[in-house]
Amino acid sequence: MTQHRRGRGGSGSEGGRLCRAAVALCVTVALTAMAGCSSKKTQPGAGAEGQGAGQLGEGNLGAGGGSSLERFKHGGELGGAGGPLSDIHFGYNDYTITSQDGEVLKSNAKWLQDHPSARVQVEGHCDERGSEEYNIALGARRAQAAKDYLETLGIAADRISTISYGKELPLCEEHNEECWAQNRRDHFVVQGS
Repeated sequence: MTQHRRGRGGSGSEGGRLCRAAVALCVTVALTAMAGCSSKKTQPGAGAEGQGAGQLGEGNLGAGGGSSLERFKHGGELGGAGGPLSDIHFGYNDYTITSQDGEVLKSNAKWLQDHPSARVQVEGHCDERGSEEYNIALGARRAQAAKDYLETLGIAADRISTISYGKELPLCEEHNEECWAQNRRDHFVVQGS
């Protein structure tokens, strides 16, 4: 009978290999998150959109309650239809809030001020182009830009959370610029009201 070492660092056990693989994945996700926290704005052309099979949230990994991912898993719809808050959209490889989107965010902030018990999760989305890691980071920057803007309009930071889905939940699945433009967005999910 062969004996296997048990506990931390036990060699030859299936559980040990799985544990090491999980740790490696967590380190990779953490490094990706740190790369997405740079204060320097990426210049257009420095990267690309797309391939975000995972999601990165503020303070946690995974989708929060009421997220688009949870609605999608349960047969719901994606996108800006049906909610009280409107989506904003971004240029290719960009996370700048335009004046047009600033007006949308002012309207969203007014609704949040009128509903003080509501919280909102800002979901950053990208189009299908580029690497998974890049797009998770870009989606996080997009969501953070909207959060920061809402805070300047008087919405308390503890009422706003962020998450990045990269390209995981596209509104449009065609492979053209019109479709990609729809997918480069921040979506606002109300939690409570």
